[in-house]
Amino acid sequence: MQLLTLVQGQVRLGEPLPWGVRDAVGNLLLARGQVMQSAAQIEQLLERGATVDIEELRAVAEAEAARLAAALPQRPPTLFGQWEQALWDLDRLLRSANGAAPEPAAEGALPFVERVDALARQIMALTLRDPDIAIYLTVRQDPKRLTIYALAHSVHCAMVSLLMARRLAWDAERTLTLLRAALTMNIGILDLQGRLAAQAGAPSVEQIDQIRVHPTQAVELLSAAGVSDALWLETVAQHHERPDGSGYPAGLREVGELASVLRHIDVFMAKLAPRALRKPIGAQMAARQMFQDSGGGAVPAAIIKEFGIYPPGEYVQLKSGEFGVVVRRGASAGTPQVACITDRKGAPSVSTRVRDTAVAEFAIASLPADKTLVYRVPPERLYGLPE
Repeated sequence: MQLLTLVQGQVRLGEPLPWGVRDAVGNLLLARGQVMQSAAQIEQLLERGATVDIEELRAVAEAEAARLAAALPQRPPTLFGQWEQALWDLDRLLRSANGAAPEPAAEGALPFVERVDALARQIMALTLRDPDIAIYLTVRQDPKRLTIYALAHSVHCAMVSLLMARRLAWDAERTLTLLRAALTMNIGILDLQGRLAAQAGAPSVEQIDQIRVHPTQAVELLSAAGVSDALWLETVAQHHERPDGSGYPAGLREVGELASVLRHIDVFMAKLAPRALRKPIGAQMAARQMFQDSGGGAVPAAIIKEFGIYPPGEYVQLKSGEFGVVVRRGASAGTPQVACITDRKGAPSVSTRVRDTAVAEFAIASLPADKTLVYRVPPERLYGLPE
């Protein structure tokens, strides 16, 4: 027990004690809830060196802070806050089915499949509300949050699946199946993916073995959770298979269409994400590699068109000398809107000016290698939203 000596003002006349009062060695003098009836009584306590248990003091302070916070008007979360909540909704959802941290069965709780569909539709709504912000989140990922890589990656893959499917005019059911698979493909390796992203060394043999069997493990977990949709399960089972037989876990040469699409999106998103061992690959390079790996085709072309040459989240320097972050796609792939975070001399700016890079003075001049400044700027500021 750690004791803190009481001082004038902590004990108030006529008010119940919020904690027990003790002597200098911790013996209880007055129990919580007792009321001091006179100033002389308080003075006598202080002269005797009365103390309070620090843990009791901290608990009372935390409870009071929570009470005050609850009494304040609650602002609705920003769009960025809603995307953040989607990550933790996915975490609870997947862990409830994989046994890592199952939630207690609540009366009236939705079945697993219905909860996946609800989250998929939530991600659809967030994406369509502002596709530029959705893409921004995939490009501008915080390297300090590597341990939640698995959650962010699955959500980002679902979002890109939606943008691609809409551009190619896929029907609703086919699109939903692809999103379901994107959200659940890594259900068995959530923690492993976070460790791999954050660890400083290459994967161990044991980790590689876990990676190679995770599609099969995911199908088993999903089936046990009530998933019976054959196309959903096939897409998850085959999302690492390749038509030349070099994929895993089965080395198939005949791979389902949705599984092939998901593999391209999975790899593309993985390249955009930071790792402890490497920096993220730029969107332009990742798109080029995806197109070459696929041999061309409608799917990679649709993704590339959605992202553009300079997607939202890309850090750029303008011909004006200003540095900024792409926040909106423009009329053409190479002329986005940029929120500047420095002045023309490169010094950080307290205000954010949005530049149209279609104007010659503000055309994009380069992609700076040092992106340190970007991570200090809240995305709400870039988009002119309340923080």
